[in-house]
Amino acid sequence: MSPLTSPLHDRHVAAGAKLADFSGWSMPIEYAGGGVLAEHAAVRSAVGLFDVSHLGTATVRGPGAAAFVDSCLTNDLSRIGPGQAQYTLCCLPDGDPRAGGVVDDLIVYLHADDHVLLVPNAANAAEVLRRLADEAPAGVGVSDRHAEVAVLALQGPRSLQVLELLGLPGELGYMSFVTGTGAGGAEVTVCRTGYTGEHGYELLVDAGHAGGLWDAVLEAGQDQGIRLCGLGARDTLRTEMGYPLHGHELSQDITPNQARAGWAVGWGKPAFWGRDALLAEREAGPARLLWGLRADGRGIPRPGMAVLDASGERVGEVTSGTFSPTLRTGIALALVDAAAGVSAGDPLAVDVRGRPQAVEVVRPPFVESHVR
Repeated sequence: MSPLTSPLHDRHVAAGAKLADFSGWSMPIEYAGGGVLAEHAAVRSAVGLFDVSHLGTATVRGPGAAAFVDSCLTNDLSRIGPGQAQYTLCCLPDGDPRAGGVVDDLIVYLHADDHVLLVPNAANAAEVLRRLADEAPAGVGVSDRHAEVAVLALQGPRSLQVLELLGLPGELGYMSFVTGTGAGGAEVTVCRTGYTGEHGYELLVDAGHAGGLWDAVLEAGQDQGIRLCGLGARDTLRTEMGYPLHGHELSQDITPNQARAGWAVGWGKPAFWGRDALLAEREAGPARLLWGLRADGRGIPRPGMAVLDASGERVGEVTSGTFSPTLRTGIALALVDAAAGVSAGDPLAVDVRGRPQAVEVVRPPFVESHVR
């Protein structure tokens, strides 16, 4: 089966993008004229534009739609109000052999008590929507809008200036969203969020208007140092922040407790999928915990590599690893056995192709966050 393509696919080809399959979508990994390092630097110092239309989009609508979503997903929607968005998790339900494992992490846009927009990951969107549709009460409908909506991410310290030049609203609190008018009169939902650790926005627009908005953002950003950015830079940026990626730091075999994502769980809520299993694990203490590792040498930790203690015994596994363009060294996220008793500052090693690479245990982020 041919990979799916973004509404902006032709523009990526014209810009010299290196395309690769990403969760069944042909998406830009990097662009000609600089590559990942230049794109990463642009986001940290100026502004970068990403196409993230592979992310799923869906609506849950009907009387009590928000309350229904709240009873399924981990975070507590009562913490926010209309016009705000929230990071949350869809976990395997109690009774499942892997109860509490993460089916997906996603963003919930709360429009009203009867209207919620979901933005799950590409690979898991269909499964999240299936689970919700199977449980939805009468009168509540779950609609897949993946093919109808494009998602652009504008990230970096000059992202606000670009939005202002476009006439789009940008003076928003973190994780707040509003609707504005973009190029050609298109309705654009602007949300103050992102996945890079920098001040930024995600822009949701009808797929038919995505090209016009993309062109307008690029034109407005020319004097702000804007650069097209692919998913390669998105990965190095999120790893420097210690942000989880499903399939790496989160999975059906990795719980929020293990991934240090308990802050996205409404522990006082009466119901959500996997609640009993997660409460029991939190009480007992998870068997493994997510840590950051910073290399002291030239070796670059990569996913699947073993984490070793001082005696060379395996005590964990790297879940994500890369070269940090900001720190100019290797960094990683890893699940480490709780029994190893590690703390920030402790020395460990990573088995890099048969050679132990010394690393220091750190609590992410590896670089300062500017999201708020």
